[in-house]
Amino acid sequence: MKVTGACHCGQITYEAEVDPERSGICHCTDCQVLTGSAFRVSVPTLAGTFRLLTGAPNVYLKTTADSGAKRRHAFCPNCGSPVYVTADEDNPPTRTLRVGGLAQREQLAPERRVWCKSALSWSLDVGGLPGISEQ
Repeated sequence: MKVTGACHCGQITYEAEVDPERSGICHCTDCQVLTGSAFRVSVPTLAGTFRLLTGAPNVYLKTTADSGAKRRHAFCPNCGSPVYVTADEDNPPTRTLRVGGLAQREQLAPERRVWCKSALSWSLDVGGLPGISEQ
């Protein structure tokens, strides 16, 4: 599936191919802190399909606590929107895109959850909360 994305301010735009069945939720504490939320929804690109159309993201190198692996987190230098994460290499074959920045996010329902041991208990079932269509 072809996806197109942008940061919040529109400075960074990109496109890629993804397999929607690989979309997932991560409950790890790094994702909680990096998003300012209870989890992150991401989808990996198919190898060699990511194309940056406009802008140049800043990159933050994070060493994960559990494995010690280094990951490059790319974000917009203007608005701070997270765009993707990659392995710590100069020309990675894939990137893991942040679903919130994708125009096709409605079609990328998560198919799995990882790092459930770090999940905030209240984040696992919000379906019963009252909801309103707008604020």
